[in-house]
Amino acid sequence: MSRIGKKVIAVPAGVTVSFENGVVTVKGPKGTLTREILGNIDVKNEGAEVHVVACDELKETNARHGLYRALIADMVKGVSEGFVRALEIKGVGWKAQMQGNKLVMNIGFSHPVEYTAPAGITLECPTATDITVSGIDKVLVGQVAADLRAYRTPEPYHGYGIRYKGEQVEHKEGKTSGKGKK
Repeated sequence: MSRIGKKVIAVPAGVTVSFENGVVTVKGPKGTLTREILGNIDVKNEGAEVHVVACDELKETNARHGLYRALIADMVKGVSEGFVRALEIKGVGWKAQMQGNKLVMNIGFSHPVEYTAPAGITLECPTATDITVSGIDKVLVGQVAADLRAYRTPEPYHGYGIRYKGEQVEHKEGKTSGKGKK
């Protein structure tokens, strides 16, 4: 059995978890999330706690036991608190701004890059070089942040690019002229 799968998921007030026909539905103050549960796994709702139970000892069931427990715990956290991922832009003259529901980034290309957020994701630009991605689905928030970062990944020589807030980019030494060496 999975050590993570054995852990109990605490359900805060205002959040309900239901499991019917292989689908987990989590409702909370920020919204509703659903996920299909594959394999022989049962989800038991006992008041303010949720237990994820593997119903057999097959290798596939044991592999999915901890996975589904972690996914359900993230769903509970998402509908109650939400998830936020912060990005920062480093580069001379590089900036981002919101125009309606589109994020417009000037990041060193000959044209501005426009990005429209998928449903359930909120993009904000508190400053010209900061981008905040927020939503209730942890996977979707992380994917949108990764998509934005992929437009200009940080390069190792000057550090220009879009990076996660607090990310350390390892700098490389530039080329040397080689003069005077034998």
